[in-house]
Amino acid sequence: MKIEFDEPKCVAAGQCVMVAPDVFDQRDEDGVAIVLAAEPGPEQHDAVREAAAVCPAAAIRLVEA
Repeated sequence: MKIEFDEPKCVAAGQCVMVAPDVFDQRDEDGVAIVLAAEPGPEQHDAVREAAAVCPAAAIRLVEA
């Protein structure tokens, strides 16, 4: 799995960080999400799928291998 993140679409809601904190974080200055692990391990795949599903801006796209 690979994460493609469209930063300009991010509305800084933080849903991804709450669901998958090992994979996503937020910048202190504006709250925009950042990807900590562009290719998360298999143990994180379910949380990353949920993070993409709950993103209100649809800024997270997953490429499944």
